[in-house]
Amino acid sequence: MFALMHSTRLESLHLSVDPSTGLKAVIAIHDSRLGPALGGCRYLAYPDDISAVTDAARLAQGMSYKAALAGLPQGGGTAVIIRPAHVESRAALFEAFGRCVEQLDGRYITAIDSGTSVADMDCIAQQTRYVTSTTAAGDPAPHAAMGVFAGIRSTAMARLGSDNLEGLRVAIQGLGNVGYALAEQLHAAGAELLVSDIDAGKVQLAMEQLGAHPIANDSLLSTPCDILAPCGLGAVLNSLSVAQLRCSAVAGSANNQLTNLQVADQLERRGILYAPDYVINSGGLIYVSLKHQHVELPVITAHLSKISQRLTEIFAHAQAEKRSPARVADELAERVLYR
Repeated sequence: MFALMHSTRLESLHLSVDPSTGLKAVIAIHDSRLGPALGGCRYLAYPDDISAVTDAARLAQGMSYKAALAGLPQGGGTAVIIRPAHVESRAALFEAFGRCVEQLDGRYITAIDSGTSVADMDCIAQQTRYVTSTTAAGDPAPHAAMGVFAGIRSTAMARLGSDNLEGLRVAIQGLGNVGYALAEQLHAAGAELLVSDIDAGKVQLAMEQLGAHPIANDSLLSTPCDILAPCGLGAVLNSLSVAQLRCSAVAGSANNQLTNLQVADQLERRGILYAPDYVINSGGLIYVSLKHQHVELPVITAHLSKISQRLTEIFAHAQAEKRSPARVADELAERVLYR
């Protein structure tokens, strides 16, 4: 774990258990120099404990970079709750997690993420004020999707020469809260949707409501399209999967899409433009951060509009320097974090 902390520049790692509820939680704080660490709480099954710790550490690092480039007064952090095989009371488990967050005395603010809901955040809020994405604060998913949609238009402009999405084939991998909201916005803009999800019901809904074309989960990456939008869990882009891609660009909401930076270089060599995930998907963080500070919605919306400009600048730097946008974004974020 110390090697992992060193490689990701993690500031601190907190492990908590509560046998009475079955809670096993990891809270990773990557960097708090810009402000309190803010990041989602995942509730997922993991093959082993170190996989959960690794996921938390990588996500926390991404949150730091995301906050830095979004100009937010936040550090990066992430919590992972290892989902038990059986849980007697989900509410009690999340209240126990809330007590863990409270013990950190504001160094970490938690929020909704994969596997968690607004109702879970409400349970956490019973025990700590260091939580957002509650019923009162609102679900950040629509705002995250809004930012990704704007980012896809910037990506289309940079790679295809126009930000008009009408008739563009966009392949969406994952129809969760953000993925489906993104699909709705793309459909309204006239894009042709290719979709996959492990939940057949969500695919059916997209077919009925949005005229989407269903694609088998194991075939989506190799399906010809203009833009691939990974909107599920991370690590979907590796050396093998990138070799199969038949798209012009990758721009989606999933965190940690790249298994490593060498994969970003592989995308660059193949002429596939990559929108750095923590830049294009920063709308959710922007929303929860500013909402937690009681900022009014028009100001939040104005901040969201900067995602498109930020991506355009990164693409321009990358093209001028003949480097991957992922490497350019990392360098820019590290300048902010580490001066």
